[in-house]
Amino acid sequence: MSIENHTLHIEKKSTIASTVIELPASKSIANRALILDALAGGKSHISNLSEARDTETMKRLLGSDIPEWDVLDAGTTMRFLTAYAAVTSTKTLTGTKRMQERPIKILTDSLKELGAGIEYLSKDGYPPVKVTPINKQLTDKIAIRGDVSSQYISAIMMIAASLPNGLEIELTGHIGSKPYISMTLAVMKAFGIEAEWQDHTIKVPHQKYQPTEYRVEPDWSAASYWYSFVALSNDAQVTLKDLKDNSIQGDRQIADYMAHLGVKTLFTTEGAHLSKCEHQSEVAFDFTDCPDMAQTVAVICAAKGIVCEMTGLESLRIKETDRILALQNELAKFGAELREKDNTWTIVPALHEVNAEVLEFDTYHDHRMAMAFAPLSTMVPVNIKDPEVVNKSYPRFWEDMEKAGFKISEL
Repeated sequence: MSIENHTLHIEKKSTIASTVIELPASKSIANRALILDALAGGKSHISNLSEARDTETMKRLLGSDIPEWDVLDAGTTMRFLTAYAAVTSTKTLTGTKRMQERPIKILTDSLKELGAGIEYLSKDGYPPVKVTPINKQLTDKIAIRGDVSSQYISAIMMIAASLPNGLEIELTGHIGSKPYISMTLAVMKAFGIEAEWQDHTIKVPHQKYQPTEYRVEPDWSAASYWYSFVALSNDAQVTLKDLKDNSIQGDRQIADYMAHLGVKTLFTTEGAHLSKCEHQSEVAFDFTDCPDMAQTVAVICAAKGIVCEMTGLESLRIKETDRILALQNELAKFGAELREKDNTWTIVPALHEVNAEVLEFDTYHDHRMAMAFAPLSTMVPVNIKDPEVVNKSYPRFWEDMEKAGFKISEL
């Protein structure tokens, strides 16, 4: 199915017979493993590598010796490779128009403090940026904000062991997305690095990365959309193959949240089995540690008539799009609202049941918008514009929907 720059029409299907879904691998873990393998000399064997475009981009660029790295729209790839260049070779990093609107100054200021050369080629604090490697380490202690993006912190952490004096990183203010920092430490450990994180301080002594055998976990972010299908359907039985309870991914939290929204999880030797259960009428969730789950939960609550109070959404404004505004625009199409007051967002569901001849949703160049709204096809026929955006993290998403029995066609 060729779907580039098209609109997909999904027919309504309110039940999902027993279906086994093989999720894509976690691109968050894969991108970390690729950076660490490169720092270890590129001799590791990494299995179950993500087929997401972000990871394909990371792999391709790390394997090239070209002077300019175009990361396309991959935020993690941009941040990780910027830090990687600071300990390897001079590179210019650029990306899509949206990528050039996403700030990088917190990271580049830290790299400059360590001794890297940083030159902005267009707008101060934003890509494209030219990075010259650290010739002499200027400090072994830096402070970096913990409340903006954990990707800045992870990028610095991964190169810290390669610095002659190691590094002590002080996280200032509130620390968001803690599980992603823990994930970085876990993958670093797999590649032979011992580091310590206590309170607001991360200490990484100078060490050498070691090649290793590493298997990437299935992606819990991708799993969230199947939780949504089950939550919004009349009846469903879905097994997510090899998905484990004990995960280094913060998005594992979705299983606990979904227990309140109508989905029961049973972990078996095969994976995670999802089935329907009773849901609450009012819930409150903090997305500080799992911001990528917010769109999925917002759509579920808006459609199921659940009033949801959401906190920890601040980082959503600097993602692939302004996800707060995008959600407000698209939820309004079936009468729901996302209201904001004092850093708390409330989902006010539609006053009537979701019902229309067809609902058409824009995706804003954002893979998570497409996949968060697609499960509404359990309630009403749905059109999704620019469906190719799913290639960023879950290229087989539409095929997996068809595997679950949904009829999808191009308009």
